[in-house]
Amino acid sequence: MPRPFSVSLSAVLPLWLAHALRTQRGPVPWNAVVRGALAAGPLLLAAVLAGRESLGVVAALGAMLAGINDRPGSRRAAVHRLGLPGLAGAAGLVVGTYAGQQLGAVPLTLILTGLGLVAGAVSAVGPVASGAGTQLLVAAAIGAGMPLPEPGWQRALFFLAGAGWLIALRLALPTPGAGSLANDFRFDGERIAVSAVYDAVAALLAAVGGPEAGARRAALTAALDHAQDALAGPRLRRYASSAAERRLRAQYAAALPLAEAATALAWAGEALPARTAEGPRRLAVSVRTGEPCGPLPAPARSVAGLRALDDALLHAAEAFDRGGRKQNTQDTAGKGVAASHGTEHPNPLNHAAQQTQQQGLHARTVSGKALLRTVTGAGGREYGFRVALCFGASAAVAQALHHVHWYWLPATAVFLVKPDLGPLVSRVLNRAAGTVFGAVLFAGLAALLPEPGGLVAVVAISGALIPVATRHFAAQTAVVTVLVLSLVMVGGEPQASWSRIGETLLACAIVLIGGHLPAPGRRGGNVRARLARASDAAHAYLTHVLSGADDRAARWALRREAYRTLAEARAAIERAAAELPTLARHTEGTDEFAATLERLVDTTTACAVHLDDTGRLTPRHTERLATLLDELVEQGERAGLGEGRGPGDLLTA
Repeated sequence: MPRPFSVSLSAVLPLWLAHALRTQRGPVPWNAVVRGALAAGPLLLAAVLAGRESLGVVAALGAMLAGINDRPGSRRAAVHRLGLPGLAGAAGLVVGTYAGQQLGAVPLTLILTGLGLVAGAVSAVGPVASGAGTQLLVAAAIGAGMPLPEPGWQRALFFLAGAGWLIALRLALPTPGAGSLANDFRFDGERIAVSAVYDAVAALLAAVGGPEAGARRAALTAALDHAQDALAGPRLRRYASSAAERRLRAQYAAALPLAEAATALAWAGEALPARTAEGPRRLAVSVRTGEPCGPLPAPARSVAGLRALDDALLHAAEAFDRGGRKQNTQDTAGKGVAASHGTEHPNPLNHAAQQTQQQGLHARTVSGKALLRTVTGAGGREYGFRVALCFGASAAVAQALHHVHWYWLPATAVFLVKPDLGPLVSRVLNRAAGTVFGAVLFAGLAALLPEPGGLVAVVAISGALIPVATRHFAAQTAVVTVLVLSLVMVGGEPQASWSRIGETLLACAIVLIGGHLPAPGRRGGNVRARLARASDAAHAYLTHVLSGADDRAARWALRREAYRTLAEARAAIERAAAELPTLARHTEGTDEFAATLERLVDTTTACAVHLDDTGRLTPRHTERLATLLDELVEQGERAGLGEGRGPGDLLTA
């Protein structure tokens, strides 16, 4: 998660400035570093050796943009995460090339503005759609402004080849160290994601009753989201085709009741013995290594939450044992759990687990109508208007300046005016700083290194640095600036560091002004749209639990959607709060509403566990639900969330 360089800086600096200084921490993704080194650089080298430098530049751009979207996860999910933006970029390259060749400045600007409107609205759907929208616009600007001898279709073909080359590397190269953990490296991304869920359950159980419980519960949601995405990549067949994949799906499904029980125990707030978290930890190790988990310590079945946890552990151990490679070990996991408390009792989760596997609970299904509502709703309209305004204005200004290579200005604007990627002011500051540093660094390198060999080496090194540089936008900008300027020189253009600095600063000014101009409709539409979806999901989850329905698989799916939409809303609220005060004021009060909605979903989970155990709710549960629902109504009115289905609809549950 993003963390500030210094806690004291976050305390004294304004939120918008503190956000600009935040960076991400974590281990170096060596597998992504290797892929980055083998992507753009070798493609450019092959093109130089073949005497087709311009095509090598296009292929390297495709690989570079795909590398920016290369994130941890499964190989199958990476096909979708990298491939869809690559296709959008190829389409943008074709449109931009032919529009730039056939149209004058005014109609070309109108075409680019229209593309910005569509791409911006589509970007509101989610991260993959946002990546596709970004590449569509960047490639359209490059196609319209970069002078290359090849026709548009050929440019698009080699752009796709560059993105496809990185996807091929993603599919073929094993994760360092994964081969020693399990047999089939093809599923190391899924394996790491599922094991992280069990680790997160253990961490939450260890934190119950302490001040870190809330953060641990949020970390569990993030781990479940990541595992869900990792298991839900595109496939040729409807069902899992290998035993390893079926095993991972069963292990993910077995984690859902564990997460439910842990959340209910966190809601109760009573500290648990240290051994309570030992079972999920052993299951996490089993997922990573592929070995049996062995006997699991059973918690005392003293309260509803602990009884649910014990049932979930027994079910998980049985699921692991059925899917394991070693079926005849002397102490199977399932027997170990039962033996630890002296009896074997029927587990009510077995039938629910079968339903889970049949319904494909690992996949998050979104209807076409829901996607259309997102694109055409308040969030999509606001996003599309901002992108169209800034992209179109920057294209118009760039052409009015009669600069030969004017594409840098609108392409820079695209990377800046992306509200899903960070606050506007933070991205502007970091983009300006990163571009200046990268351009100055490249000017020194260009004066010292031989052409074209030295520049090809710079491209390869920059590609390897992108996965590390993504931790901070200024660092990523500096690396990308060096890489792109190297490509420009290999393509036959003169060294352009100083003009790039001027164009970047101009783009920053355009986006900063355009982002603060009055817009049609109400500001903060994206935040309110995400809160509305979270409210709908919470409503559906609460209604299902209080209805007494015995379909646990459906309940787990509803709980996952409630927590996931809440996490998405929380992220949007945090980004909006880090804007300059003139923009941040439009979403005041939404964080309070989201926090109350989150407590409602936690309480609903506790109610579900208690209803499973006793069939009725305690006065504490009902009073807490009533209080939270009343608070949601009041907070929703103060935050201006009364449009459409609002928090008041939850009262009907």
